[in-house]
Amino acid sequence: MADIQERQKSTGKKGLRRPKRRLGIRIDMTPMVDIAFLLLIFYMVTTIFAAPQAMEINLPPKTENDSTPPIKVKKSNLLNVWVEKSGDFYYQIGSELRTKSDMSIPWKIPADSLRDLFTKYNWDRPKLSTLFIIHPEAKYSKMVDLLDETEVVEALLRNNQEYVKAYIAQNPEEKTFSFRYALRKWEDRDDKLFAKVLGLSAGGM
Repeated sequence: MADIQERQKSTGKKGLRRPKRRLGIRIDMTPMVDIAFLLLIFYMVTTIFAAPQAMEINLPPKTENDSTPPIKVKKSNLLNVWVEKSGDFYYQIGSELRTKSDMSIPWKIPADSLRDLFTKYNWDRPKLSTLFIIHPEAKYSKMVDLLDETEVVEALLRNNQEYVKAYIAQNPEEKTFSFRYALRKWEDRDDKLFAKVLGLSAGGM
């Protein structure tokens, strides 16, 4: 022991120190990966994705010989609904008058009153048919609004047993209520009609 101390004094250096050994650290990522995939699968299974919105429209079957005679509808059972170029809605049915001098002038109706209009006339007239006439420059969303309202009214009336019984009594060929409507192309006569309508509106009618 004395020799070692004397040597250190003579050389002026301390004894050699061995470097500390670093411990190797290894993290096992397998459990974390398992949890991540379990969470991913959980959210994929439980998440409700937005379903594509589509409208179901029943079209008549195609026939090789389109010679089916047109179905006659009484004027009192035909509800005409126009969508003017500006997007305003108008309606006219049967011989209801807007003015005493001209029974062919349609009434303007707010968009939020369409449901009440369809419900009222379908309730009063179980044989009612509705005709939509939409201006080619009107927004497409206006037609979507009309079809949405028909679906709502159809569901409301179909769930009303009193109305369904009255409807089937007058339409024995049908088993339940169906909102009957059709689309007609905007024609020159509609331009002339609404030139008169807008003229009357501008004149304070």
